[in-house]
Amino acid sequence: MTAPPLPNEVSRAFDAFPEAIGKRLLQVRALIFATAAAHDEVGRLTETLKWSEPAYLTEATGSGSTIRLGRVKDSEHPAILFNCKTTLIDTFRERFPNQFEYRQTRALLLNVPGALPKQELTVCLSMALTYHLDRRRRRF
Repeated sequence: MTAPPLPNEVSRAFDAFPEAIGKRLLQVRALIFATAAAHDEVGRLTETLKWSEPAYLTEATGSGSTIRLGRVKDSEHPAILFNCKTTLIDTFRERFPNQFEYRQTRALLLNVPGALPKQELTVCLSMALTYHLDRRRRRF
């Protein structure tokens, strides 16, 4: 599946990033939509802005946790940001200790040069997009 056209306000948010960071985050955006399409239980994503940054929500199904794209204050790296009240970053850190740089329980940082680590990111994005489903399954 290809990503849908960018909503105007989200497009402006991508345009506000330095060019190299914006391009990298657009690659992540495409991967978010492709990953969501691979999971029927995720449903249609809502693409909007949260804190003036592109955000991806599973509003239709409630299957996952919000994913935001941006930067963290002390870094020039593109960042994929997650709800800090989840265990997602801790889980990513456990599975991929050397693949990414992390910031507290909120962000996974990416390098601008080089290939996007699609396989590892797909695992991380899948976990975020199905976070609530996985938590529900563990209760039973």
